[in-house]
Amino acid sequence: MKNINILGISGSLRADSTNTLILKTLAAFLPENINFQMFEGLDQIPHFSPGLSENDGVIKFKKAIRQADGVIICTPEYAFGVPGTLKNALDWTVSTGDLNDKPVSAISASPLNTGGDKALASLLLTLTALGTLRNEESSLSIPNIKLKINDLQQITDEPTLHALKAQCDNLLKIIG
Repeated sequence: MKNINILGISGSLRADSTNTLILKTLAAFLPENINFQMFEGLDQIPHFSPGLSENDGVIKFKKAIRQADGVIICTPEYAFGVPGTLKNALDWTVSTGDLNDKPVSAISASPLNTGGDKALASLLLTLTALGTLRNEESSLSIPNIKLKINDLQQITDEPTLHALKAQCDNLLKIIG
């Protein structure tokens, strides 16, 4: 069985981010032949402008995407949208098509009842523009995330854990 590389991208830069926790939790559901890597360095990517040269952060980001068989993005919602650093990083891939035909799962999480639904909708629009491979099961919105995490920073809510496993299974199905 071939090794499969999955890249996790957290839309939050906070060290104690629930989005990063979600990705780490999700990685535990992946089979042994899956290599899961979290992208580190979103904050090293400069603002996107077609005239700018790529710096080391952009090169590292694009390389990580190219080496991945699939990508899982988990984002918070800021001002009803995707955090600027995440959107900015994705914008750097427009001209090179690094995400074109790449299997992707999109997850949003929020302490609010809405689950970051507006950020998820925005992210899905961007992923559509970038030509990613997804199906009707390739996204998940997690409401009230703070109530689903214990004092040890573990997700303990069974329906949420089941939904995260379903995201893994679906992504692997798309990867083939």
